[in-house]
Amino acid sequence: MREYHKFYIGGEWVEPAELKLIDVINPATEEVCGRVALGTAADVDRAVQAARAAFGSWSQTSPQERQQVLERIMAEYQKRSDDLAAAVSEEMGAPASLARKSQVPIGAGHLATAAAILKDYAFEEERGQTMIVKEPIGVCGLITPWNWPLNQIVCKVAPALATGCTMVLKPSEVAPFSAQIFAEIMDAAGVPAGVFNLVQGDGPGVGVALSSHPDVDMISFTGSTRAGIEVARNAAQTVKRVHQELGGKSPNIVLDDELFTKSVSGGVRAVMNNSGQSCNAPTRMLVPAGRMAEAIEAARAAAEKMTVGAPESGAMLGPVVSEAQWNKIQGLIQRGIDEGATLVTGGPGRPEGLEQGYYVRPTVFANVTNDMTIAREEIFGPVLVILGYDSVEQAVNIGNDTEYGLSAYVSGADLTQVRKVGAKLRAGQVVLNGAFDLMAPFGGYKMSGNGREWGDFAFSEFLEVKALVGYAPQA
Repeated sequence: MREYHKFYIGGEWVEPAELKLIDVINPATEEVCGRVALGTAADVDRAVQAARAAFGSWSQTSPQERQQVLERIMAEYQKRSDDLAAAVSEEMGAPASLARKSQVPIGAGHLATAAAILKDYAFEEERGQTMIVKEPIGVCGLITPWNWPLNQIVCKVAPALATGCTMVLKPSEVAPFSAQIFAEIMDAAGVPAGVFNLVQGDGPGVGVALSSHPDVDMISFTGSTRAGIEVARNAAQTVKRVHQELGGKSPNIVLDDELFTKSVSGGVRAVMNNSGQSCNAPTRMLVPAGRMAEAIEAARAAAEKMTVGAPESGAMLGPVVSEAQWNKIQGLIQRGIDEGATLVTGGPGRPEGLEQGYYVRPTVFANVTNDMTIAREEIFGPVLVILGYDSVEQAVNIGNDTEYGLSAYVSGADLTQVRKVGAKLRAGQVVLNGAFDLMAPFGGYKMSGNGREWGDFAFSEFLEVKALVGYAPQA
């Protein structure tokens, strides 16, 4: 049983203003596995003031000094990688192999890319008689979700640190353990007091206080579109910058060529990864209507190879994160059946032999139309929907017919054609043939948010631009 009753504020582990605890449920067992303190507005204020006090000195450090701090964090992160993996498996149900090979390493990857970018990043640029200066924006509130906890924490913390900002982190109260260990890493790495602060808690108690706080200069939020809208509303009164990475319903256009079966199978695996709990998952697969029967068989075979079980069992899929999430997914699966989609495999209920834990059957629907609920709403579970198209142009139109625009995917043998199709899709990141790049900007169009994370584009979110006009005298 993990007990985390203190917050990390001003370089110290401190008691909350008022001790209130919340149970953390292990989704694999449905049992309480720990408790964390719930913060309040008073705790947020204390953390913000610590960050404000540290900003003056931290913002004046050189890029080389900040790079050294990032390297120390990287070293401590590696020391705690096993602890982090165990925490992620326990708090949100990630299979042990996924936690060790993906969940933890991606956090390390963001630290490494930030350190690499910082070596050559130009914070000043002379343009004619004007000097353009990029300065840290100030105190940043970072609000992160539970599905890829270390990815979401580090892809915000690393660029904030690198650019000279100070910060207050509020991780998800559903999966708070890895964040607590991350704060221990920051402390062990000797991050100056007040530069990084952690306050655990929920949205009403901490998220609202953080996003509305007048001494917070910027909010970076990752989560649902609904919650992101509330964050923006709370932030509007103080006219702070708001960065949002929100929901998605990403299309995956599978082209009609000799890689068709392979592309369909790969698309199924991409959706099922992390039990479908990825905002950029390619959950809408578009296939040539004339090859729908082939797509069904390829998708069925791929989905039925997906094993489901406890994190330490060696299974490919663990549980989804909570009872509320399980119930939502079950309701949407039933909605797909009721609206007439073809249930290829999976369906309602738990997988056979798993009566305890929030396990979902890997599910594939086919002959879906884009007006069905399962094609419009983000399910956030291991559920794929397959739609048919008569032409590539129609596929692009269907792909773009969504309120979201976080990611899109194109799969095919002809790279020239894949590129042409990808260029027409309205999404912040278009993945061609399953490629992956930590340096590529990540963020959405439309209701998927605004701003970009990852790589050098992330730095811009944490910087203000100042023009020193007349810096160089005219000839």
